[in-house]
Amino acid sequence: MPENERSPAADRLIRPLLARGELELVGRIQWSSNATFLVSCSLGDDRCQAVYKPIRGERPLADFPVGLGRWEAAAFELSEALGWGLVPETVLREDAPFGPGSLQYFVDADFSQHYFTMCSDPRSRAALQAIAAFDIVANNADRKSGHCLAGPDGRIWAIDNGLCFHAEPKLRTVIWDFAEDPIPPLLTEALADVVSHLPDAVAQLLEPPEIEAVVQRGRRLLADGRFPLPSEDHPYYPWPLV
Repeated sequence: MPENERSPAADRLIRPLLARGELELVGRIQWSSNATFLVSCSLGDDRCQAVYKPIRGERPLADFPVGLGRWEAAAFELSEALGWGLVPETVLREDAPFGPGSLQYFVDADFSQHYFTMCSDPRSRAALQAIAAFDIVANNADRKSGHCLAGPDGRIWAIDNGLCFHAEPKLRTVIWDFAEDPIPPLLTEALADVVSHLPDAVAQLLEPPEIEAVVQRGRRLLADGRFPLPSEDHPYYPWPLV
């Protein structure tokens, strides 16, 4: 499999590659706030690239403990449980070059595109609404514009999900264009299924208060039936915006 080429057959190989593949350090991703690396994963003749975030490279935060990879992995599992396919495949690895951390499939995106360049395109509306709903339920505290990627096939991805799942309200996002709009039925149907019983793949990565908060946020969103307005109780935009 050529690196980062996506096809149905390739999709089935990505998770084994991330979970069990031999890792080779390619280089550091310089624009990241924490120590973040591009690695090559190989398993037999199959290869892909991944973004590696070691725990030891995290900067301490006042409101989040170290170990953000746990939430990166939980974000992928929640996206998969919802059936929205927003988050690239993400796993936790103990045997990585700089110790335990998360590995996320590297999307070979058009990095000139981001939320602010895509939000006015009607073709992007459904995917961006899904990201907005996802971030509300996951309590994303850092949805910058540059965390929305346009893949080579036009698919929109949501990356950098480490600051999610806090039990206290933390939503900080640039995606407020849908505020007070009705949530599309396809999204509410998926949310109703997941919050009625949070799948084990998600729950096993979260602490009990985080699990309860995810369910409560999902139920509240379903009851409202509309995307919320920004809360005045805490900062609601991330910084920087892009």
